[in-house]
Amino acid sequence: MEAGLARGGKAKERDAPERRCIATGRSGPTAPLIRFVLSPDGESVVPDLAAKLPGRGAWLTADAKLAEKAEAKRLFSRAFRKAVTVPEGLPGLLEEMLAKRLTETVALARKAGQAVTGFEKVRARLPAGRVVLLTARNAGADGRRKLRNLAPEAPEITVLDDSELGLAFGREFAIHAALDAGGIADRALQEAGRLGGFRAPLPAAVAAKGEAAADVTVAEGSDETGAERGPPKGD
Repeated sequence: MEAGLARGGKAKERDAPERRCIATGRSGPTAPLIRFVLSPDGESVVPDLAAKLPGRGAWLTADAKLAEKAEAKRLFSRAFRKAVTVPEGLPGLLEEMLAKRLTETVALARKAGQAVTGFEKVRARLPAGRVVLLTARNAGADGRRKLRNLAPEAPEITVLDDSELGLAFGREFAIHAALDAGGIADRALQEAGRLGGFRAPLPAAVAAKGEAAADVTVAEGSDETGAERGPPKGD
């Protein structure tokens, strides 16, 4: 791949576009950024998570505090050079949209036969090749540790709740899952990185509650980890 020289003589990839964050003023790859465009009437700001909507865009690093800053200091109006309306509660809206986008990406991997859920199925998948692990935010530490020990080098996504992860598999909830490394999994990692800017790790007490809930499900007859409950819904 052909490379050029950036400021300071550092090599940079010509094929990798860079954009400037309106909140930090720093330029960099688009992967950790969120693009915004103006609505058709030109009066309000619209998040463009796929970066495909027409029109001039403004870019913001995927981070809750920076979203609050952009909203409070009218940075979108400055970027678009006109007074614009920003959606109320922008950080919460972006978190919701990014979680939905990641869930849909995992669901796409499932439909393509590139994802499994359930502790035993994930464990069985590990020797077959490279994977990306998914662990619910409120999962217990024991199951997570066991899978990490079996695949210490595998990337791990931990930003979805058990209900969101379950939704991707057509189930009430899921605790552990794995994606085959490559295409869709790479997209999931990128989306997880952006969502991580809006979700802090859960307090230990909340995670412990999630583990207890999984234990109750085991007693009621689900699989041995509580990762799956009920028959899958149709694709």
